[in-house]
Amino acid sequence: MKTVTLSLFIVLALASCTPQPEKKEEAKAAPTDEEMIERGRYLINSIGCDDCHSPKMMTDHGPVPDPATRFAGHIEGDLKDKVSKDALDNWVLFNGGLTAAVGPWGISYAANISSDDSGVGLWTDEQFIRAIREGQYKGMEGTRKLLPPMPWPNYAHLTDDDLKAMLKYLKSTNPVRNIPPEPVGPDQLMN
Repeated sequence: MKTVTLSLFIVLALASCTPQPEKKEEAKAAPTDEEMIERGRYLINSIGCDDCHSPKMMTDHGPVPDPATRFAGHIEGDLKDKVSKDALDNWVLFNGGLTAAVGPWGISYAANISSDDSGVGLWTDEQFIRAIREGQYKGMEGTRKLLPPMPWPNYAHLTDDDLKAMLKYLKSTNPVRNIPPEPVGPDQLMN
């Protein structure tokens, strides 16, 4: 009996030392369009794109995105007053819709990121990736950098797949025709 037990022990010990064949990873199927859109929706909602790119309606709970103009960016004519340079000594200011900001860089306006052609409707994955990774306006080489408060350096670490999913989701949203104004340089602010 001791010999059988010892033999069994030796066989088991040797078997555990024998290299086991590696398990091959199963190839993952490419995500469907629906899965990409859902991933994009999750990312867009998680990182707060509505905060700046959607005009707001005032409610008893504060400003909330206006569903009729979601992702339209800044709507021209939404600023009621000019901003004095003196106000910028210690402040960065936002308009009431939270789609325009003024600071030492001048005035910047949130871009239209809806699915309309005036937004990201015609953008390629490469343009969107360049805009977010490199901070290039409209994702085109040789254009100006995106201005504050757009936190593109924070988003630059997202994967290509995440950025492609975000664009796919944005292209599935309600198109809103809107061309936000060009930024205003700090030298153009009133004294």
